[in-house]
Amino acid sequence: MAARVAALARDWAADPAAAAGAVVRIALHPPSERDALAQQGAVIAWRDAWTAAATEPGVALEWATRSWSRLGAQSVPARVAIEGADALARFAGRETADAWARVRDRVAAAIEGLGGGAAVASAARSHATALAAYGDDEFQTVLDVSRWLAEHPVDGMRPRQLPIRGVDSKWFGAHRAVVSALVLAASGRESLGIVGDAQQFRVRLLDERVLPGAPRAFGASVDELAVLRVEADAVLVLENLETLLALPPMPGVVAVHGAGYAAAELARIPWLTGARVRYWGDLDSNGFAILHRLRSALPSVVSVVMDEEALLAHRDLWVREPKPARGAYPTLEPFEQAALDRVRDEGDVRLEQERIPWAFALERLDAALAQR
Repeated sequence: MAARVAALARDWAADPAAAAGAVVRIALHPPSERDALAQQGAVIAWRDAWTAAATEPGVALEWATRSWSRLGAQSVPARVAIEGADALARFAGRETADAWARVRDRVAAAIEGLGGGAAVASAARSHATALAAYGDDEFQTVLDVSRWLAEHPVDGMRPRQLPIRGVDSKWFGAHRAVVSALVLAASGRESLGIVGDAQQFRVRLLDERVLPGAPRAFGASVDELAVLRVEADAVLVLENLETLLALPPMPGVVAVHGAGYAAAELARIPWLTGARVRYWGDLDSNGFAILHRLRSALPSVVSVVMDEEALLAHRDLWVREPKPARGAYPTLEPFEQAALDRVRDEGDVRLEQERIPWAFALERLDAALAQR
């Protein structure tokens, strides 16, 4: 029951009607006459416990009559119906009830504080976990800032320029995702308007001839990279920065740190899309999700060291993936999908890119870069 409440808490919090109408019915499987004769005290206690439970709001007990040969007709609890999110959470235990109440109250406060409406409810639902995790003062500040920004457009300002007392660039950076979602939902605007630094991608020229005179390693935005005249034969996109920095010289190759899900932005770089692109990510669900996003923008990308053979060859190096991605990724090749299925079947395991022995990885990389 606790797992069910946790899974549905965000939906219930954003939709009070759904919360009120949630119902769970449980068959109680009453004891037999033999049980009643052998453990009379325990059976009476069981009946009394369910009778007491039915006095709680939202809990209804259905009784059944059993005609027993030795004990005669006996009325016993047969089924229980628990209606409403509050009742379900209480039934699951004090910890679950407290957690649900916090999510419910925080989402309700956010919706009411920002004027209500379906868009605000949806944004509050999406960020319900973060809203519930805030301390009381922190939550109130998030709500106040979101309300102010919804009412006062700040196009072109940087975070430190916001005229909101107590809000600096560090605070805004830590809360930007939640605040942005709430503000855009409440205001109907398409953009918050606050200027931030463009995503920086780390680049290593594994062959200095592809861009003569440039630093061998540097960081730049997509727009800055797009105007360079790089003569790369192949581009290797990697998920892990440490692996990028450890790569040896490779003729005609540029290596780029994909910065997680931002990797898809690289498809805007003309010299990159004109080269043979190879992607090497972690062997976990998020690694395949990133590959799918990149391939959706750049269909020609080929994965490296992201197959079931590589996964199983290093079973002793697996760890658990803390936040698995649960989506479906139709751009995956059959061998990539097989590896993802194995990752999930084994209990959401992860083989991190930097854990793979260097000799094994370089052999695979060399082979992938040699393919035309």
